[in-house]
Amino acid sequence: MTATTQDRLPAEATAGNKPKSNPAPDRAQESSRVQFEALAREHMPKDFSISLDAYRRGGTDNFIGKAPQGLASHPMRGFDPTYVNIVDYIVRITHRIWEEKDIGYIYDTYSHDCTVWDDIGLQYGRDKIVADTVHTNNAFPDIRLVADEVVWAGNEDVGFHTSHRTKILGTNTGYSRFGAPTGRRVQLWCMANCVARANEIFHEHVIYDTAGLLQQLGIDVVETARRFAAARAGAALPSNFLAGEPKRLPGQGKPAEMTLPSVEDDLEGFVRAAFHTVWNRRNFGAIDNIYGPNVVMQGSTGRVYRGAGQIRSFLLSIVAMFPDLAMNVDDVYWMGNAREGYVVSIRWSAVGTHRGFGPYGEPTGKQVNLWGISQWAIDKGRIQKEWTVFNEFGVLTQLFS
Repeated sequence: MTATTQDRLPAEATAGNKPKSNPAPDRAQESSRVQFEALAREHMPKDFSISLDAYRRGGTDNFIGKAPQGLASHPMRGFDPTYVNIVDYIVRITHRIWEEKDIGYIYDTYSHDCTVWDDIGLQYGRDKIVADTVHTNNAFPDIRLVADEVVWAGNEDVGFHTSHRTKILGTNTGYSRFGAPTGRRVQLWCMANCVARANEIFHEHVIYDTAGLLQQLGIDVVETARRFAAARAGAALPSNFLAGEPKRLPGQGKPAEMTLPSVEDDLEGFVRAAFHTVWNRRNFGAIDNIYGPNVVMQGSTGRVYRGAGQIRSFLLSIVAMFPDLAMNVDDVYWMGNAREGYVVSIRWSAVGTHRGFGPYGEPTGKQVNLWGISQWAIDKGRIQKEWTVFNEFGVLTQLFS
């Protein structure tokens, strides 16, 4: 089901990360598992007993600075015993690295050969992650990453998959790759989808709203994209070798029709059919059957759309610019049930040629790769809330390469 079945296992944790009370599997057991397994239905949490909402009910002082008390836990072989569950792990390592400024903790929580896909392309190895984190903390010394949601699935054997939605806050008082300090305050979305085992993250897709960041800093987004493209000297962005190949048209045939199943019967089927029907089949009328009438969507560059009509207009504007756009769902996991509703993480990718008019300027004829992460809150069989962040600045950079 997931594209991440091609990932390698992380390097073995150090002895200090293997407490006697929570031993890691022996070397023979690890060596037999060259690739981690795909997620299946049984790996999806059936309720919200382990969730961000449950985690923060005791107040900030009860979870940020120490191991929280009284929370539901699950087996976490090889993880530092201070972490109660995977939500606790994600929230507290983020706080320790970014806000407590223990940036070197990345060495303990990321594998040495981890792969990280951001809105520009592939970043390889934890040393690059350390350098980038130092850079961002220097540019925004008062940076805060406020957790807004953590969707998770998996277990200690197949790996824990987490989709961490955060609101980034900070003041640009230091130099950054975009230039001199502006003194401006920023607030933007970020989504990070990680896979972790034995206290180490070894694969991550992270999308920062870089275009929105530039707008808030008062920096021209288009000119910055041109400058970055020139610096790349025409080098193409690397294709994501873990993403599925987007396919819309079989030769000269027409896009296949996919029946939209009920959420209760087949949630993954609902997700895949919804993406295919709207994006590949171009059935924008189906949006009325996929989204609730009062849906709210929040997206890149501060976009907020209310109701199916506004969402339809946004999707039409993207396909108008890229008329041959082919969309693929690369990864899906969720938590919840029919009574309480579901929260879903969807990682997707698309390929299209810039042949139409829109906010990205005159058509360039360039083929671009889009990738993003969406989170859906589903209730009563329809999407009631959506958060979507995609590589908008990366798209502009490709157009000007």
